[in-house]
Amino acid sequence: MEVVLDKQYPVAAGLDAGWAVLSNMHELATCMPGAQITEDIDATHYKGSVRVKVGPAVAAFAGTIDVLTLDPATRTLKMMGKGADKSGSSASMELTATLVPAENGHSTLQGHAEVIVNGKFAQFGGRMMTSVSDMILAQFAEVFSQKAQALQGAAAPVGGAEPVPAPSAPVVAKEFNALAFMWAMIRKFFADLFRRKS
Repeated sequence: MEVVLDKQYPVAAGLDAGWAVLSNMHELATCMPGAQITEDIDATHYKGSVRVKVGPAVAAFAGTIDVLTLDPATRTLKMMGKGADKSGSSASMELTATLVPAENGHSTLQGHAEVIVNGKFAQFGGRMMTSVSDMILAQFAEVFSQKAQALQGAAAPVGGAEPVPAPSAPVVAKEFNALAFMWAMIRKFFADLFRRKS
């Protein structure tokens, strides 16, 4: 099953701070719920894992990340991620992300992703997978923006003031809880149903 996503998210920092996060694979991985890089193969190839919690059970995907393009001139990252879990389910994602200028010295993160899922997760269907992907990406974008904002604050003192230190605790995305997401979807369904009847 294939899901294609085209998204854009506001980043509360300028292009340079955003690019510092986007071009650093280790920083970027910590923006994704449940993801981490476990090994650097070389400058453009990595091994990693993603954990998705479904109630008491945890699905763990292990795989590889290949950086296909890292262009500072256009502030564009293109990468391919592939992974599989012990049950035989697999997933791959080709992602292109670009930072573009926005108002008030901020920037916008534009992304195009093509996700292919096989195995038990494909049984959820395209609509559910799109909703799950939307929620994961929204959390990713929020943490990305926080990281970029912290970098910009630390690097750019205003009016001769001392630089603002970066947060002492690193900003890391929380593990994605699919059960909580499913419950939210069910509540939204019934809320919409009652609104249509009233």
